[in-house]
Amino acid sequence: MFKLDLVNQLISWDCYLVTLDFCRFHVFQITHYKQYPPDVSKIYSYFECRRKKGSQFNEVVFFGLQYLMKKYLTGQVVTEEKIQEAKIFYQMHFKQAVFDEESWRKVLEKHDGRLPIRIKAVPEGRIIPRGNVLFTVENTDPNFYWLTNYIETMLLQMWYPITVATISREFKKILAKHLKATSGSLEGLDLKLHDFGYRGVSSQESAALGGAAHLVNFCSTDTVAGLLMAQRYYGCPMAGFSIPAAEHSTIISWGRSREKEAFEQILDQFSSGPVSVVSDSYDIFNACKHIWGDKLKERVMERSQDSCLVIRPDSGDPAETLIEVIKILEECFGCSLNSVGYKVLPSYLRIIQGDGIDLSSVEEILEKLSDEGWSAENVFFGCGSALLQKLNRDTLSCAFKCSYVETNGKGMDVYKQPVTDPSKMSKRGRLSLRRNSDGFLETIERGAGKPEEVRHCFKKGRWVP
Repeated sequence: MFKLDLVNQLISWDCYLVTLDFCRFHVFQITHYKQYPPDVSKIYSYFECRRKKGSQFNEVVFFGLQYLMKKYLTGQVVTEEKIQEAKIFYQMHFKQAVFDEESWRKVLEKHDGRLPIRIKAVPEGRIIPRGNVLFTVENTDPNFYWLTNYIETMLLQMWYPITVATISREFKKILAKHLKATSGSLEGLDLKLHDFGYRGVSSQESAALGGAAHLVNFCSTDTVAGLLMAQRYYGCPMAGFSIPAAEHSTIISWGRSREKEAFEQILDQFSSGPVSVVSDSYDIFNACKHIWGDKLKERVMERSQDSCLVIRPDSGDPAETLIEVIKILEECFGCSLNSVGYKVLPSYLRIIQGDGIDLSSVEEILEKLSDEGWSAENVFFGCGSALLQKLNRDTLSCAFKCSYVETNGKGMDVYKQPVTDPSKMSKRGRLSLRRNSDGFLETIERGAGKPEEVRHCFKKGRWVP
């Protein structure tokens, strides 16, 4: 689990930015330089997760900008080769000459191909109420005012890691509530939700961003791409952990009549540490009662807390199946009462439920376990698509909007206020984030924030510690 610096102020990157790929940006931004007012010299925009009445999520976890900055927005970004490539590409696409070759060449000549852009952002890992500014973008050279919103498309993709980190945190809140209530402590919370989502996402980069975002809250994952991102872009040698685990192919390849031998092989091969065994290939209840609870009972009881067997159901109604499984295991192996009076299986035996898990089902399962007298200590959860894939930009209403411009040396606060949807009204002027007298974070509009509330950590293409 990442240990991030959670300070109050916005952080500032003074960005002569980017490993720029002209084709990473929305095509309609290519022509915007022709559309701004004459003599404009500054465009200032911001990113937020709009507040929405009745939303499931009232706070968001800010995460992912450091990756985008380091991978796409650091160092020399514009070359003559890229300019020519973009010129040809957009001529073919628009069937007319709309690409601003001259201005891009000036970026190359005047700034050595580095974009004169400044980005200020809240620290990664920070929990922010919705409706507040999360980062701002502005040009630092008046000749290149059009750059601010040119990079909107890429920066707006921040919606994905922010949303995953936020959903992961909601899981953690539910798990923490039930674990504390049924065990008296939060021990082991960081391992309670395992990322099963690698194969269910749309791309390697999605797996990396989403997998790393989950690791802000937990340190349990099978998504290697997320671990590598945390290692390469956040300096974390190993952000998450896993254990040996069976899948259906390693069980059914033994044949139905040899399921017991398949289980036994796994116990033999992984005798010194915890191991997870999917046990529903044929009949989860028979496997728990007659194989784990009878034929292999002594082998299971030989194991310790440090080498526990984790049984995995993987089909049926999640709550009903898990309750039935834990009752069978109680019959076969017994249980004890913890300090707050809830039942706990022997320390060498646990369950992981990874099928059908989302925020609703995990709450339902934990409530039913509690009602039956069982502690949340007994179970782990795995989550795939509900964690990394069943979400979109509208889940948290993420938006990137212009709020301030300068023309002929004069500043002007700007905004949108659509009559058809008041919730899409944007903020005005330069923005800052502060705690009010009640201790709550709030966004200050119209340039009223104090300069000392920001600090530089990235300047002219270099990270400042």
